[in-house]
Parts: sequence; C-alpha cells; structure tokens
Amino acid sequence: MSFNSSDDDSQQRFALGFLFALIALVVSTVVGVVVYKRGIAHAPKAPAAAVAPAAEAAAPGVVITEDAASVVVEGGVVKFFFATGKAELAPGANEALGDVVKGVVDGGKTAVVSGFHDATGDAAVNAELAKQRALAVRDALKALGVAEEKVELKKPEATQGSGSNAEARRVEVILAP
Repeated sequence: MSFNSSDDDSQQRFALGFLFALIALVVSTVVGVVVYKRGIAHAPKAPAAAVAPAAEAAAPGVVITEDAASVVVEGGVVKFFFATGKAELAPGANEALGDVVKGVVDGGKTAVVSGFHDATGDAAVNAELAKQRALAVRDALKALGVAEEKVELKKPEATQGSGSNAEARRVEVILAP
C-alpha cells in the first residue's frame, strides 16, 4: 500500500477549510445574536405598547411614528391612531375607553368623538375615512354599553390633523357635560 502525499495534503486542506468554515459560522452566529439582542434592548418602544391604560395618562407629547393602529390616553382625551387607509381600532381600545364609558354611564356625560385625517391623498377620500374611523370608535362605545344618544359625532373645524401624518390619522374622544 503506497501513500500519496498529495492525497494527504488535500485531505488536510479540506479538513482545515471545513474547520475554519465551522468556526466562522459559530462566530457569526454568536455575533448576530448579540447584535440582535442589543438592538431589541435599545430599540425605541412603541407608544405605550400601542395602549396606555385608561387609568393612567400617557406622557405629554407622545409622538406616533409607526404606520400601525394604536391608542393612548393623554390628559383625559382618548386618542386612536390609525394605519394608512384603515379604520380598524388598535388592540386595547376597550380598555382605553374604560373611563369614558364610566363617565357616560355613571356620570351622565356625553362622549364626543371627532375624526381627523392626514394631508396625503385625495381630500374627499380622507374625509370619508376620518368619518369611518369615528364611526368605528362610536360602535366600540356602543358595544361597551354606551347608549347611542350619549355619543356625539362632532366634525372638527379643521379635519386635517396636525403633526406627522401618523399623528394626524386619529380619532379623539372626550367627555362633555
């Protein structure tokens, strides 16, 4: 039996190449996991995890930057933010409306619902979408036991909301005597 040194060299090169590739894969996986976890830990949080409980107001000056539905309670005003072209309420809408429902049912007040829209696209389509969003909030209030006559749909004087487009696509609910 004769040994060929070139066969031994090629097998050793293959083994070394395989070993280096395996080490590179392990190192890149570890680095990737560390970078991912640090990115998650330092990532900006969605506004109040898309919901600020009704019992506590959100921090003043909440800035909405995502194109997703969310709801916050700020200074006694429940603000529903909507994704572009959508009228679906964010998860947690019922919890955010808790104080409003209590004020209407127990306090004899009226819930005033106003819809706003952003500046992009056709103004007539935006106005209709703002109305559909306000109706969705009204329907949520009715589903929570608020009588229809205790919900006032009020078209604001300026329906185009201020702030970023994400902040402008909103419906606000306040309690009125």
